[in-house]
Amino acid sequence: MVIVMIKKRTVILDTNVLLHDPESPRRFGSDQVIIPIQVIEEVDRFKKDPGEKGRNARRVSRLLDSFRAKGNLADGVQINKGEESTLKVAFCRKETTDRLPPELKGDSGDNKILAVALEEQNKKMLDNENEVVLISKDTNLRIKADAVGLKAESYTNDLVDIKDLYRGFRTIYVNDEVINKLNDTGSLMLDSNSRLLKAKLRANEGVVLSGEAQKSHTYLGRYNAETNSLRELQWLKRAKLGKIKSKNLEQSFALDLLLDPNIQLVTLVGKAGTGKTLLALAVGLHLVADENMYDKLLVTRPPISLGKELGYLPGSLEEKLAPWMKPIIDNLNYLTGSGIDKQGERSKKHVRNNNTHSWEDLKGMGLIEVEAINYIRGRSIAHQYILIDEAQNLTPLEVKTIVTRAGEGTKLVFTGDPNQIDNPYVDSDSNGLTWLAEKLKGQNIVGHITLSKGERSPLAELAANML
Repeated sequence: MVIVMIKKRTVILDTNVLLHDPESPRRFGSDQVIIPIQVIEEVDRFKKDPGEKGRNARRVSRLLDSFRAKGNLADGVQINKGEESTLKVAFCRKETTDRLPPELKGDSGDNKILAVALEEQNKKMLDNENEVVLISKDTNLRIKADAVGLKAESYTNDLVDIKDLYRGFRTIYVNDEVINKLNDTGSLMLDSNSRLLKAKLRANEGVVLSGEAQKSHTYLGRYNAETNSLRELQWLKRAKLGKIKSKNLEQSFALDLLLDPNIQLVTLVGKAGTGKTLLALAVGLHLVADENMYDKLLVTRPPISLGKELGYLPGSLEEKLAPWMKPIIDNLNYLTGSGIDKQGERSKKHVRNNNTHSWEDLKGMGLIEVEAINYIRGRSIAHQYILIDEAQNLTPLEVKTIVTRAGEGTKLVFTGDPNQIDNPYVDSDSNGLTWLAEKLKGQNIVGHITLSKGERSPLAELAANML
């Protein structure tokens, strides 16, 4: 018998890792975790920050204090039960900083963290012990580490490669008789079809069944994990959304998830022009105003601008939010027909005569509300349809905070494009939207669709694909 020895590592954590995930010291299994004293100093400077960084800094301080109660942090303390993982706080010696290249001998925090990592590496090399790895979300620091002979990695615990993101549907080729049976009955138990069983479908995953003899012979269904059956898109079939129709397969699956009252959370990911926000808003308006399924349509989005900030916005909270909500208002005006008509003239028909309502009318009737995402913490929101637009600009912690606000009878819809991120602290692989979609895929009350086909206009589709 061959015994494989798993070599442990010594990981040096940068400040940005701790501020991104305060529980990160526990994420490294049996590895030895070292936090440079410079990192502790930097965390301390963030403790009074009113935002997420401040909250995370305070959590880090409390976590390290709980470790301190177990022993001396300078010597190392055990942090995970049942594992030989330890955490130690290390100081930077002047002798080590003096050996850094001249360009890195400044008094910057990054250079001191590098020095601690280099000193640990020298110790391990002498004793032929663990590999030393610097963990940082700072690209430049990883480059510096590589330049001085240190192994460096990004923090990947919550990363989701956008290329591997769960699509929410797939195509399966079956015998044409299976499709005929589904067209007749509307459902099919997976036990009766070995090919569908082998596919190992996830709960609420969309399925495009294509005939083997006739490729054009197709059937759209959704997998029900509780009954282990494939069912037709029944909610899409029943819906009456006026001018809003599904223009492709992806939108059909998305609409069915949005309309299903049993699905309490839906994530829609896609490039500009795929219809994410429009579909979510149309369904929300329908379920609130027509079906009375929810008390209110609550709309929110992160107040992060494209490019340079305009500065202080005067007025009440509602007036301050108005510029951020303009994309929502544009979509709503399109849905209600209260915007510009085909001839380019402002519609003057009375809303009551058209059975449509403008943004202001809907607000006045209490059917729609704009919420500042900054003040959602601590709330319990029941019996509402909540649309979180531009969710790619949220961090995983912010997304978790929003989801945990959902009360009884509330439906959450997150929409966004991971390739259009304006938040400097997240990217396409670490944003809260894709993190949420991957974390909750396959849950019975959760649905997800990745949309790829643009439907806004030929120009918008061209720009999204080629620019």
